[in-house]
Amino acid sequence: MKTPAKASSGTARKKQKHINYSKWGYVFLLPFFITFIIFQLIPLISTIYYSFFKYFRSGLKIIGPIFVGFDNYKSLFHSPDLFNYMGNTMLLWIVGFIPQILISLLLAAWFTNTRLRLRGLRFFKTVIYMPNLIMASAFAMLFFALFSDNGPVNGSLIAMGLIHQPVRFLSTVSGTRGLIIFMNFLMWFGNTTILLMAAILGIDPCLYEAAEIDGASSNQMFWRITIPLIKPIMAYVLITSLIGGLQMFDVPQILTNGTGSPDNTSTTMIMYLNNHMYSKNYGMAGAISTILFIICAILCLLVYKTMTDTDGTKNRTKKRRRTAHG
Repeated sequence: MKTPAKASSGTARKKQKHINYSKWGYVFLLPFFITFIIFQLIPLISTIYYSFFKYFRSGLKIIGPIFVGFDNYKSLFHSPDLFNYMGNTMLLWIVGFIPQILISLLLAAWFTNTRLRLRGLRFFKTVIYMPNLIMASAFAMLFFALFSDNGPVNGSLIAMGLIHQPVRFLSTVSGTRGLIIFMNFLMWFGNTTILLMAAILGIDPCLYEAAEIDGASSNQMFWRITIPLIKPIMAYVLITSLIGGLQMFDVPQILTNGTGSPDNTSTTMIMYLNNHMYSKNYGMAGAISTILFIICAILCLLVYKTMTDTDGTKNRTKKRRRTAHG
């Protein structure tokens, strides 16, 4: 029979042998934070720092860095280029994103509906996702070749008798912008469809069964059950698409050979930034990067608050009203 002293010593040994595994979580997170600090945080701080300096190259001579305060920002806001190129960027993103989210929602609803019993779902999922695997630069080069003045598209239209002379797609504002929007749509609607499908498949089927028993139609179940429950994923899709849209560069850069033609109507903010980087004007490039970062952060916060905090805000407002009347 064990004495109380031996029992207590055994308990103490067990406590000594206990290993705290919580520290390993921080160990595994450490590589991410080190990578983030080195490759993202330090360059971000450096970019903001140099945006307050005059720092550029004139021929073989490097001028600066000379502290000028907000002069770089003042010159940007006094120039119409910033607002024009920001307008181009937002227009190209919005016009491309609206059909992307609508068609992706429709396809996701079809592909996850077991009543339709669609065949070849794996094939269709693979086909719609394949453009996402192609490099944007290769995609732009392909469309440049297809829609050039002597390309296959013009050749086919002339052969069918639909037109009598080549259409200069890349020489018109609507043609160039339309091709950029169409390419971005093709590259990303498959990825958006897969994400929305995953969100819909994560909804409890019992909710649909209960709604069906209560006599709800398919449209009612879609708008009252599916859409509210996939709002977090839709917010994620919207935010990531917004960030990608503001960073749009490779497709218009290659399609217009870096000119943003015609008349800079296809020049995006990152193309504008790239022009300053190419000319070695680091101060102005830093100012443009900082402005773009602030705009992107504000828009993402607005989207996040709008799509994720609506119900909570309504509930808090109701509680406040009840408290005030009570």
